[in-house]
Amino acid sequence: MKPNQSHFNSVSDITDRDVLYEDNHLIAIYKKSGQIVQVDETGDESLDEKVKKYIAKKYDKPNGAFLGVVHRLDRPVSGVILFAKTSKALERVNLMFKNREMKKTYWAVVRQRPPQEEGTLIHWLIKNPQKNVTKPYDNEVPGSQRAELSYRLIGELNGYYLLEVDPLTGRPHQIRVQLSAMGCPIVGDNKYGYPRGSLKGSICLHARRLRFIHPVKKEPVDIFAKLPADGFWDKFEGMGKE
Repeated sequence: MKPNQSHFNSVSDITDRDVLYEDNHLIAIYKKSGQIVQVDETGDESLDEKVKKYIAKKYDKPNGAFLGVVHRLDRPVSGVILFAKTSKALERVNLMFKNREMKKTYWAVVRQRPPQEEGTLIHWLIKNPQKNVTKPYDNEVPGSQRAELSYRLIGELNGYYLLEVDPLTGRPHQIRVQLSAMGCPIVGDNKYGYPRGSLKGSICLHARRLRFIHPVKKEPVDIFAKLPADGFWDKFEGMGKE
């Protein structure tokens, strides 16, 4: 099933409600499922362009605003995404991601109960850029990248299981393909084994939380994104300990 492209195109401009955190150096946005972080072959307006326009309007910058992309979320994924507002912040945050100093936590809903309630998954991944699909291997193969994440089961609702996932690495489609390889494809993710896609083009994977030491202020930052209010996801909102 192909995603509903009209849903993607209908995602609105950025407003104050979408801003989860902002200071002179950084801005964190609530990314809705369907938004692309950077421009791609679809030609749809990207989230980074929307954020640039928001900053330029808010701070009256007629020549436009600087915005640096420091990480990405797949198009059907929702949740917190961080951008840099200065070149200094971009350089420092890029280094923090490289050094794994960013603590990222995701929530995922799956239909199959995982074999253990918590564990660590390690695979070697190869992405096919033509098909935009990543394939996992149990052992290292030529051209592969090591991927590691930890997960734990934190709730169950009507036969659906809520997992909290902490990726140690940041590989393309990593959480999606690794959970599928465990036998637990994410709800709505028919690219990686779930039997049905979502008419909205979304999957039940949400960037829940981002924690780090501010690259300039050297203070702890903890950014949190509520679950989408879609009548399904939000039923899991009270589960787990934040």
